[in-house]
Amino acid sequence: MTSIPIVNNSTFSGNSRSKLKERTLLFRYLAEINLIFGAWYLQWRITHSINFDALWLSIPLMLAEIYSYFGGVMFVVGLWRPLVRYVKSLDQLTPCIPRCDYPTVDIFITCYNESPEIIEQTAKAALAIDYPATKLQVYLLDDGNSADMRAMAEKICIEDLHSPQLQQEGDRIEAELSGLFERLKQLESLTLNSQASSQWLQDLSSGKVQTLDKKAAELLEGMQQSLVWFDTSQSSNDFSPNTVLDRLTNERHKLEAAIRQKEQELVELNRFRYIARPKTPGVAHHAKAGNINYAIFSGETSGEFIVTLDADHILKPQFLKRVLPYFYTYNIFAGKYESNRIAFVQTRQDFYNLPPGDPFGHRANLFYGPLQQGKDGMNAAFYTGTNAMLRREALVSVGLQNFSDEYAKDEKRLDEFDLVGGVSSNSITEDMNTAMRLHSAGWKSIYHNERLAEGLAPEDLSSTLKQRLRWAQGTIQVLVRENPLTKPGLSFWQRLHYFKTMYSYFSGFATLVFICCPIIYFFTEIVPVKSYGSDFAIHFFPAFIINRLTFLTATWGIPAREVWRSEQYATGLFPLLIQAVWSVFSGQPLKFQVTPKQRQSGIYLRLIIPQLIVFTLTILGILWTLICFVTGHLHEPWVHLLNSTWAVYNLFLLSAIIRAAVWQPQKNA
Repeated sequence: MTSIPIVNNSTFSGNSRSKLKERTLLFRYLAEINLIFGAWYLQWRITHSINFDALWLSIPLMLAEIYSYFGGVMFVVGLWRPLVRYVKSLDQLTPCIPRCDYPTVDIFITCYNESPEIIEQTAKAALAIDYPATKLQVYLLDDGNSADMRAMAEKICIEDLHSPQLQQEGDRIEAELSGLFERLKQLESLTLNSQASSQWLQDLSSGKVQTLDKKAAELLEGMQQSLVWFDTSQSSNDFSPNTVLDRLTNERHKLEAAIRQKEQELVELNRFRYIARPKTPGVAHHAKAGNINYAIFSGETSGEFIVTLDADHILKPQFLKRVLPYFYTYNIFAGKYESNRIAFVQTRQDFYNLPPGDPFGHRANLFYGPLQQGKDGMNAAFYTGTNAMLRREALVSVGLQNFSDEYAKDEKRLDEFDLVGGVSSNSITEDMNTAMRLHSAGWKSIYHNERLAEGLAPEDLSSTLKQRLRWAQGTIQVLVRENPLTKPGLSFWQRLHYFKTMYSYFSGFATLVFICCPIIYFFTEIVPVKSYGSDFAIHFFPAFIINRLTFLTATWGIPAREVWRSEQYATGLFPLLIQAVWSVFSGQPLKFQVTPKQRQSGIYLRLIIPQLIVFTLTILGILWTLICFVTGHLHEPWVHLLNSTWAVYNLFLLSAIIRAAVWQPQKNA
């Protein structure tokens, strides 16, 4: 899936537009047929094909098929309105927004135990963003409180202050500051003259002096000039002593405020700052969510918008200019841009370290393509934790409301205020839960399908499984704690999208049934389906073929190899998905585990023992079938052929994760 290009002003009228993804109408047509044929097949399975002599096997298979069908229903409904968005960059909007009116932005780089070299790349890319220096702050949120990280942050800060961009900005601010001081000096001189003139007038009115001498006349003329100096709209004849002094005092206050602002701008040229939160023993720290929330409520950050960035993701220079336009709507009646109800904009996630063939299935063009575009079409785009911009107002207001609700239930949580008042700390997948809370509060979201950052993907199976397990456990946690089907404020379509994602993580049980049925038949000849004849073929194969055509249309534009790899991992991770469900529902304590950013060397066959057992038994079953065929002891060859085909398909699905377990990077010659 290619990312959308930076759009030229002449490409379309207005500042933004959206349209349905290509082939959406074809997809809808096929999806309707797919659902009808699928329901027809299920109806036949339930009413005509259950093997009552082996209910212990036929019922699980039936439930697995029903589960898969409803998963398919939610899949096609979720893709019903995929949006492709086009937007002009911030500096190309019509009418334009002056650079001085650009909003302030904070970039949060979250880290824990990553290498300083990785963080340094990320930080330098963030500082190199094309945006006014005085409007941008970059914060390194070091949850590990590392001395090496602190030293690296100080080095980057000094380098940034000596950069040509900041030197030029500093010279400009100092020149403006010098002009303000000169103006203040003149004002002080005029104030002294005005005070003297005021005294002469008082003496004249009290009879202490009878006539104005030359010096008094000069002072009165200076009073007139004072009025004209700071406000040319005022009449030069209006030189009442109190009026002059009051207005000079007001002017002095304005100048002093302007001087303080410029001095603050000089201080804020220090754009790269280090924050390491204190961790009180015995108090929950809430991992990444707590790290971000501490930065929000510590008083050290104040940007109108917040960009959250994983430690390894390198932003492209145009990131802010491509994303910020979504947060403003031009009011033609007021003649200005106004804030809208967009809470966050999520951009696509990509990686620059993927090896040839992507053995771990990290490239997620299916999710950061049709799936996110489908969610976007129903105002349900997911926030995925990195490469995203959030409106501080939305994040804080919704976070505080949720904290208030939690505090009402347990007053002991007051100590956690600065850790749970923004990003959700209710799950180890804080990003999805945060998006759901924002949506339930009436805020909107955008998915911008452009590659504006690239990061590091896990380079070994151990790190990959650790990451996928956290995603699964955290998503199921959200289902248990904040079920989207009952959460107030969500629309029907938002409920469907959140529940669909949670529903998919229960697929491990269905997968286990699907891969065990052929094995059981090979060694026992027990079939879960009563009829494998023409009746089965008439109902199964049309439904299967139209299902594949529908999926092909939905994933059009994504390389077939990548789509196949995603299917392989959906099957190959069945033990992990079962483990995730069990760990959440059994009440096991779950901890946020940071995904390692550097390859962990080794062979990881020990991590996929269940898959290896199934793979081996499947091969043995096929070999046993061949032996029976050669020796003439094969009963019902058609059923054996059908199960062998099913089994070979399962072997291809499982092969990806086995290959990943033994994969090693190519050594440089």
